[in-house]
Amino acid sequence: MKLHELRETRAGKVAELSALAAKDLAGNAGEQEVARFNTLDDEIRALDRSIARVERADELARMDRAEPVGGREMTRELRNYSVSRAVRGQLDGRLDGLEGEVHTELSRGREVRGVMVPTDILLGETRALTTTTPAGGPGSNLVATQLSGDLIDRFRPKLAVQAMGAKVLSGLVGNLDIPRQKGSGSAGWVAEHGAATRSDVTFDKVGLTPKTVAAEYELSRRMLLNATAIEDILKADLGWLIAQAIDSAAIAGAAAPSPVGLFNIAGVQTYAMGTNGAALTYTSFPDIIGLIDAADDSDGARGFLTNTKVKKAGLKILDGMSRPLGWDVLTGGERIVFSNQMPSNLTKGTGTNLSSMIYGTWSDLIIAYWSGVDIVANPYHSDVASKGGVLLHAFLDADVQCRHPESFVVVKDIIA
Repeated sequence: MKLHELRETRAGKVAELSALAAKDLAGNAGEQEVARFNTLDDEIRALDRSIARVERADELARMDRAEPVGGREMTRELRNYSVSRAVRGQLDGRLDGLEGEVHTELSRGREVRGVMVPTDILLGETRALTTTTPAGGPGSNLVATQLSGDLIDRFRPKLAVQAMGAKVLSGLVGNLDIPRQKGSGSAGWVAEHGAATRSDVTFDKVGLTPKTVAAEYELSRRMLLNATAIEDILKADLGWLIAQAIDSAAIAGAAAPSPVGLFNIAGVQTYAMGTNGAALTYTSFPDIIGLIDAADDSDGARGFLTNTKVKKAGLKILDGMSRPLGWDVLTGGERIVFSNQMPSNLTKGTGTNLSSMIYGTWSDLIIAYWSGVDIVANPYHSDVASKGGVLLHAFLDADVQCRHPESFVVVKDIIA
């Protein structure tokens, strides 16, 4: 049984068990109802164990698919990699040690402008970091007299597409075409000694071409040399901004120079809530799930991705006795992730500030990387040259594609 079928079966049994519990609470449950309750409880526990095993297998499969860029035998050694040391090495013209070895490996066959940093280390909002007073620059809070503990990060929306199980292709060189079987032949019954009817299988291809996402920081020279937390900034903030851009493009990218995302990929299915948008109801979810069931989808793990406004609205959907149904019942036990990367400012007809949702087989979404993150340290720009500072430009070549567009359903008109 497929994962989504296990979850749908579990959700049905949970709903039946809840109804029996309500009947027992009202004093109307007989021996037959009590026995059925106990049977359902055992069946749900068994389903939970089956779901846990399948989810674990899917998780391991996703980990195997998501090979780090520049992987090979590098992964263990990267724990000692320093982004700030790599940047200083580029500035000083002495890029050596582990950072030099990684740069050489990632640069093979590629034109590189700066220093190459693996995407698993560092994977636009522009701000200048200085070491003066807080009024003069936020970097002053990072220079030690003594700093201890972790950098206190700012609030960020959750990145979700890769976490949902998108397939990651890494370390690519040149454009990539992935053959795709578009249609099958046919089989039929024949009479004794009769000839089979000949048919052909058809193919097309999914094309991936590199598109560049970039971010930029301005750092003072003293900040780069002295700040004890600069490593955390480069990894957690600059890298996150690039990852956020890829995440957003995979969801709603429309046209070059961005990749085209699920909102706009030809062939992705859509579900309309209403002429001007509408609120979700219990029946919305079986209808959305049914669109992919009707497409005879593959066995990959499915799931819903939506935003926190929809989360709040869904928690208010009630059953006939004014009790919250809960997300497990609403989605038929399917996985659901909430991220504010999913738009909540869409329009349709007279409806405004509408929210979005994507349901699909996420392993059919491909995220492709052609390189590590190329960081160029530029001390000669007029904005920093006279100050002794440096501009950091970060570039990553990536693309998004979908192996089977019919594996996804997009909803863009939810009132929440």
